[in-house]
Amino acid sequence: MPIWEFAGKKPRIDPSVFVAPNSTIIGDVEIGADSSVFPSAVIRGDYNAVRIGRRCNVQDSCTIHATPAAPVVLGDNVSIGHNAILHRTTVGNNVIVGMGSILLDGSKIEDWVIVGAGALVTIDFVIPTKSLALGVPAKVVRQLDEAGLAQITANADGYYKLSRQYLSQIDKIRH
Repeated sequence: MPIWEFAGKKPRIDPSVFVAPNSTIIGDVEIGADSSVFPSAVIRGDYNAVRIGRRCNVQDSCTIHATPAAPVVLGDNVSIGHNAILHRTTVGNNVIVGMGSILLDGSKIEDWVIVGAGALVTIDFVIPTKSLALGVPAKVVRQLDEAGLAQITANADGYYKLSRQYLSQIDKIRH
């Protein structure tokens, strides 16, 4: 797995994190306990820091990149769906960022939010706590009910369990 030091900064990855062998993690990146980085994901902390909390999952082919102006910060229990792009954004705790979504510079996703698949969260847009945001550009369409909140927890739990399966198979995966 390509984990690169850049400009004197080396990624700090908790030993409990599953990192797919073909993902790339560069520079000033910190990944918290029990998180996972799936195949072909790219996390670049070259311009600025990337901070990923505990029990987060960065799914296949995601791109996470900071800018000189600000870092990327993800809270705990965040699920980043396949092919999502997170660029200089802040994401709270207990969030799903749907497949193919794009979070642009300065956007802020508060706690307990679902950003629907394919959504475009525009520059400096804020999605408030317990919201469902959909569309291009993303708009808050409703507040989350108990079922929506349970979906966030179930998604994070499911990816945590899957990552533990990958960790138990890591020697087989590498060969």
